[in-house]
Amino acid sequence: MSTTDPTVDLGPLGLDGGGHVLVELALDDVEVGHRVRVTGSHPDLRTHLRAWCTATGNVFDPTTATVERGRFAGGRWGGAAPAGSPHRGEPADRADPAWGLAARGVWIEAGGPAPRFALVRKDELWADDALRLYDRALAGQWDPATAVPWDAPRATDPAIEHAVVQVMTYLVENEEAALVVPARFLGQVHPHFAEIQHLLAAQVADEARHAFVFAKRAALAGHAPTLSSAGGRASLQTLLEETDFAIAAFLLSVLGEGTFLSLLGFLERHAPDECTRTIARLVRADEARHVAYGVAHLERHCEIDPSLRARLSAAVERRYDALTSTAGLNHEVFDSLILLAAGARDPAAIAHGWDAVQQLQRDMHDGRAARLARLGFGPDEAAALAALHTRNFM
Repeated sequence: MSTTDPTVDLGPLGLDGGGHVLVELALDDVEVGHRVRVTGSHPDLRTHLRAWCTATGNVFDPTTATVERGRFAGGRWGGAAPAGSPHRGEPADRADPAWGLAARGVWIEAGGPAPRFALVRKDELWADDALRLYDRALAGQWDPATAVPWDAPRATDPAIEHAVVQVMTYLVENEEAALVVPARFLGQVHPHFAEIQHLLAAQVADEARHAFVFAKRAALAGHAPTLSSAGGRASLQTLLEETDFAIAAFLLSVLGEGTFLSLLGFLERHAPDECTRTIARLVRADEARHVAYGVAHLERHCEIDPSLRARLSAAVERRYDALTSTAGLNHEVFDSLILLAAGARDPAAIAHGWDAVQQLQRDMHDGRAARLARLGFGPDEAAALAALHTRNFM
């Protein structure tokens, strides 16, 4: 025993009463292979130390009453390995099922269960600004009860109020699809990629809030439910049936929700009341985060695997072919958008509303093409794929 070995005096405290905590703290201050002298008056102290060292992989010397710090050998941590980087930094390229639900970087004891997650590769999930987007999602949460002026005056023209109800009803259905798609993949993401898991969870919460406020706005004036078209449901069904995470994120976030950014901006500009205007503004800010993750994730994925672009292109064409025989956006929604932009029933106002909706569709197309260009598609291909997007907008 070295005269410089640190000493921890437990007094009357035994390891069966918490003394092991003080021994562990003392060992934390020495290097592997170095010793700590343990003193105390508990009658079973040496027996406790011998059993505790066997269980923890440390070494007890009864002749000197010292504990030598081990490196997990022979104890329960024998064979333990870190879940990725031991410094909890960048995630591993591939998550090991044996890491289970443990936080990134912690030591994993051997022999535990290995839950299965379908999405375990960094390249198929990651976005370099995922943590920043999640921070924005937390900071951007809003309470419908206080953020929306539900009691604000509404349009006196019942036709315009009915147009709001029709558009809100349409939006509820689309937001439900935008909720179900990320929710389906959320449970498939390995927790090693916690930033993505949390970001998708925030997205699901956003969409639930959106569906709630759209439904509440539709019901404010007591109007009867409006139409849900077969073509619209067919369009959303193609999103629900997509099993590939990259393609689902592409169709939903890059194309669908990206298109909805233009629609929500249109509604904010032409809303006939402050309640509807506020809802459109708040929801648009949330959707912008969803689109930002989808674009960033797929931009990175396409750079690593350029062949992904061909799969994305094929998905757009496949969806277009599947929906060729459907009517797309029902004319009640289209006409409601015209009336909202018109703000009145006279011919000049309706002509203005018609022009505004035509411009909206051009803005939607240009936005899709710009996002496709960010993913590495050439200008002509980006424009062609943007033109094939579903006429139901989502």
